[in-house]
Amino acid sequence: MATWLFKTEAEAWSWDGQKKKGAKGEPWSGVRNHQAANAMKAMKKGDLGFFYHSGDERRVVGIVEVIGEYRPDPTDESGRFGLVDVKAVRDLPRPVTLAEIKASPKLQDMVLVKNSRLSVQPVTAAQWKIVCAMGGVK
Repeated sequence: MATWLFKTEAEAWSWDGQKKKGAKGEPWSGVRNHQAANAMKAMKKGDLGFFYHSGDERRVVGIVEVIGEYRPDPTDESGRFGLVDVKAVRDLPRPVTLAEIKASPKLQDMVLVKNSRLSVQPVTAAQWKIVCAMGGVK
């Protein structure tokens, strides 16, 4: 199982909105960056991802599961980009801020630290474990 990070502005798509979709989840659409799209192409059902609020919040607030693999994104008129479907799995008991992630010596190689603008990005198993521990996930 691979692990990922999905970024969204809370005003555009919030963690509360994601949770309200329940088991049917929601398409992660609107990605128009080739690097992020390649990450989504690599995703498999059952992969987990951090749900990250960008903008003013800048923090990991929850965990999602990939429930639908890469397929064409109907919102992309060019036909070049796709989407995956994700469902909410759980809240982080304590959200983990970008500042905390950047302050952790063990997370300095995390894509979020090196390329914070990338909307969908891989997270290594070691990074996943550290951020989960920081957020109170056992």
